[in-house]
Amino acid sequence: MSIASLYETRILTGRSMRHILRSPDTIITTAVTPVAMLLLFAYVFGGAIDTQTTEPYVNYLLPGILIITIASGVAYTSYRLFLDVRDGLVQRLRAMPISRSSVLWSHVTTSLISNLASMALVLAVALIMGFRTSASFAQWLGVIGLLCLVTLSMTWIAVLAGLSAKSVDGASAFSYPLIFLPLISSAFVPTDSMPAPVAWFAEHQPITAIVESLRALLAQEPVGTNLPIALAWLVAVALLGWGAATRVFRTKISS
Repeated sequence: MSIASLYETRILTGRSMRHILRSPDTIITTAVTPVAMLLLFAYVFGGAIDTQTTEPYVNYLLPGILIITIASGVAYTSYRLFLDVRDGLVQRLRAMPISRSSVLWSHVTTSLISNLASMALVLAVALIMGFRTSASFAQWLGVIGLLCLVTLSMTWIAVLAGLSAKSVDGASAFSYPLIFLPLISSAFVPTDSMPAPVAWFAEHQPITAIVESLRALLAQEPVGTNLPIALAWLVAVALLGWGAATRVFRTKISS
């Protein structure tokens, strides 16, 4: 991106952030479902689940809840982008000397900032519930970096959904599978407690590698092969989402 594109992205990101600041309930609403799931699994189901570790269940649970927080949050990105397209922003861009990519990147940047705020809120609740970690500063940087990459990859899927949707409901409905996917992973229970076909899927889908990497970093344990697998999945999804979203956006600009 050029210096001008970066400046335009900053201006448009400020516009999107003002919408969120005028309606802070967006961040709170995004965090409600993950916090409710955190409370439900920790206090209702936690005593019946054998995680095969000595750590509190909230420690085992938190990485998956953070992924669900991101999946809930990116639905708003899709929704806001759909409104921009529907309300004529794309058409107005044709007559403006502005980088087309800055429109998409501003929504991606806004998603990153707002989702970090939502995850901080979820983390605060987890700390109140007894979550503790021995992670070093470097490991925390790894956790934050991995969560940012998860947000980036999911956001590009959201951007593609927002550009392709025909209705407001369609713009946000794509997030349901993303929210559901951690439930069929090692986020809540060990995969070896699942039936064989389900366990095979859970062990080979990307959320398990991401969750296990986050869990290892927070517990100061070796990440093993999980981190390279997680990074490969996330980079591939981000690149595919970016490429497809850019192509769809160019089509809308030229049509």
